[in-house]
Amino acid sequence: MWQERLDAEPFFMEEWLEHQRRDDFWKHGSICENFDDVEIPTLVIAGWADGYRNTPLKAVEGLGEKSKAIIGPWVHKYPHFAWPKPRADFLGEAIRWWSRWLKGEENGAEDLPQVRAYIMDAVKPAPRRDFDPGFWIAKPRWTAPEMDVLRLDGARTLFIDGAARAEERIELRSPLATGTASGEYFTLKPDAEMAVDQRGDDAGSLVFETAPLTEAYDYLGMPVVRLTLKADAELANLCARLVDVHPDGTALRVSFGVLNLAHRISNERPEPLVPGEDTEIELTLDACGYRFEPGHRIRLSLSTAYWPMILPPPTDVTLDIDLGSVELMLPKLGEAERIVMKEPEDPSPLPTYIEHAPGDTSRTVTRDLTHARTEYRIHEDTGLHEHPGTGLSSRQLREELWTIADNDPTSMSGVSVWTCDMSRPNWFVRTISTARIACTATDWIIDAEVVAIDGEDEFFRKSYAKTVPRDQM
Repeated sequence: MWQERLDAEPFFMEEWLEHQRRDDFWKHGSICENFDDVEIPTLVIAGWADGYRNTPLKAVEGLGEKSKAIIGPWVHKYPHFAWPKPRADFLGEAIRWWSRWLKGEENGAEDLPQVRAYIMDAVKPAPRRDFDPGFWIAKPRWTAPEMDVLRLDGARTLFIDGAARAEERIELRSPLATGTASGEYFTLKPDAEMAVDQRGDDAGSLVFETAPLTEAYDYLGMPVVRLTLKADAELANLCARLVDVHPDGTALRVSFGVLNLAHRISNERPEPLVPGEDTEIELTLDACGYRFEPGHRIRLSLSTAYWPMILPPPTDVTLDIDLGSVELMLPKLGEAERIVMKEPEDPSPLPTYIEHAPGDTSRTVTRDLTHARTEYRIHEDTGLHEHPGTGLSSRQLREELWTIADNDPTSMSGVSVWTCDMSRPNWFVRTISTARIACTATDWIIDAEVVAIDGEDEFFRKSYAKTVPRDQM
């Protein structure tokens, strides 16, 4: 069976890169293509640090009253053992929901608030975020939120519902290594997989912020940035980050969004920019629930790079932005009830594994000033741990290296090596999976290799290599 799975395993990066626009490959798995096809009641759960953070609100907007949402502060884990805390009683929620709709039990699940969300409050970035301060709210019915509209005045300061507008243009060309504070898109741990202090990335960005706030502002939903720009090339990326600036200058990323500007009108039918021609852009950021406290500042950070999370376009683009056109639209929380969210009865539901070798993790950024080169390195070693019920020991080792040279986006390269071990007394298997990506101005160059070891003997090896033409990327 293992041999069959190894033989049949596709190279997913090849599949994904062969579909660089929203075609049938992506549509077939997305309910948003026709929400009316979904007839069953749905309870959609995610966390603000989860890659699916947009899904709950999009589901209640698309599915209407038959859908309900829970959004916590969590990474991509089940809410009853996820980080950061506080946690939620996922098992109780799931059993109640399934008992109502699968068993016909009259338990009031249909009367639950349509949206329950955790509003994070003055969170600070940290090497590890075990707990994010905030509070739970409930909205009986979800409606499109009203927006606070922030604009720039002549001093480039953001004002909420300000009438005055800046009357100037400014150029933006971020260092290609801007983005190393981004963390992972799908976070699994509350360490540097989550976005760290944003001041490093802000140094390579165009930054606008409010004066210190005189009152608290509560938001829930998807922020939107609107602006007019022109570019000196046909292809470019624009990243926008919503940042909470604490009184001491610490900067937490609240939300972000990235747009390939060729996709400004359609992900299905991208169109290159016309160099030198003004273009109106609307960029929707990821959903968030957040309170900006008095004394804090709301910051909008714009950049043309967000590496290594986002691959660069083929040229080092300069954007010319009309500051008078810049609008940051923030979704107001509106009327909502403060609630107490039940936490799990068992605070440690996972088994206590037997440790045979400790784990270790690090993320490092190295700038070679002599050779104008930046390296981003990830080291993740889970350690060797034995399941107490089965006696199966497992270990995963991840080594990644991303590199890029100043002023040359085609210098980008990445290599990822995953080593996965499983063992019992007198039995051992290992797989080593390696994937690489590089690029030219016209192509993505990818290759991969999978090696399987049984005991001390290699019994499987498979290689992939492909050059995939860029498609408006």
